[in-house]
This record gives sequence, structure tokens and C-alpha cells, in this order.
Amino acid sequence: MFQLLRGTVWSVAVLSATCLFASDIEGTIVVHRRLSKKKVTASASAYARGASVELKNDAAPDPLAFERSRVVIYVEGNLPTGAAPISTEMKQLGRQFLPDTLVIPAGSTVSFPNMDPIFHNVFSLSKPKSFDLGNYPKNQTRTVTFSKPGVVFTHCHLHPNMAAAIVVTPNGFSTQADEAGKFFLKKLPPGHYTLVAWHKTAGFFRQSVEVKDGQTLSVQFLIPLDAVPTNDNKTLAER
Repeated sequence: MFQLLRGTVWSVAVLSATCLFASDIEGTIVVHRRLSKKKVTASASAYARGASVELKNDAAPDPLAFERSRVVIYVEGNLPTGAAPISTEMKQLGRQFLPDTLVIPAGSTVSFPNMDPIFHNVFSLSKPKSFDLGNYPKNQTRTVTFSKPGVVFTHCHLHPNMAAAIVVTPNGFSTQADEAGKFFLKKLPPGHYTLVAWHKTAGFFRQSVEVKDGQTLSVQFLIPLDAVPTNDNKTLAER
């Protein structure tokens, strides 16, 4: 009984110490010009018979805010890999995937509900996860579990303009920037890591960081159109 109690007290003490010395990273994504090409697609009538569905415009009042919000940030290094999986969704609405960029830890499940009054399809040929969910109508959905880290590009066989990306990370220390380019990573244990920013068009940008006990680290990623990524441009699965 004493051994069990002592072990429990020790576990609580280690957990408390980890929380006490956990540190945060706050950062800013700086984008100088538009990175993504405007979507070009045929009218709905050229795709199939049936209801006409207006293609939603991805143009934003501030195109740089749009670009900043598409940046995924995650941490590479000696970190626990067993992040709790999540369940989330990527809708098919207005002949688009919404959102068109997701970041999830490995083991998570994504549902793909069809919200349009026409058939859609979801497929991927990416190495981390290859699948084809077939064609299905409005108010139906399909789900996929992503067990391996990597970047999974999704498309629709019926609508060539539809494309999205799902970034599957090996741990839970990941996020997306907001429209202002701000991002936060909470409660990292002290250590040396590689902080990675990924944009579908610009690729990977990396910088080494040192997280110290109880301190908040401030970082910045500069992502101009003509910049060369700071490391290789491979996906997570290819590295």
C-alpha cells in the first residue's frame, strides 16, 4: 500500500513539475504578397445535370489575411507522439472544401459532409493516406481516419476546381495562424525543437528554437512569394 501511494505521489509530482515548467510559443506569420492562384473553373452546367450550384469566391477583402490564415505551424523534436485524436469535418459547400486547410494529430477522423444539392466525391492519392469515398448526394457524409503523419491533398473527381489539404502531425503541438498572422502553441516542455510553418503554395519554412522553463518564446516567419524555403520542400511523409 505504501509503495502504491508513494508511486502515485511521485506521478503527481512529475505531472505538476511538467505543468509548472511548461512554456508557450507565440508567433507571427508575415506574408508580403498573394501566394495562391485564383480558382478557375467551368460553370456548373458543364459538370452535370441537375441543380445549379454557385461557385463560392475565395477572394477576401484582404488577400494577405487569407494567405496568413492558410499557414499551418507545428513542432518537430523529441515530443510525446500520443496526442489525443480529434474528430472534425471538412464540408463540401458551394463546390469547395470548407475549410480547405486542416491540421490534426495522427489518429484523428475527418468527416466530409456534402452540403450541396449535387453529387460530390472525395479522394486522395497522397502517400500518407490514399482513399476514394465515391460519389454521394446532399446530406450524406463519409469519414476517414488519418493514422500517419503527412500532408494529405484531397480532391473531387466530379469538380476539378475542388482541392484541399489536411496536415496530419505526429504530436499535438500544432495550430493554424489567424487572419492577422498570429499563432500560439501552449505548454511545450523545455527543450530544443524545430518549428515548422507550412503553406500549400510556398512550402515548408523552418527555424530552430529553444524553449526555456516558464518563458514565452516569440518567433516570426517571413514568407514572401519569391523566398526559398529554409529547408527541403518535402512533405512530412517523405521526410
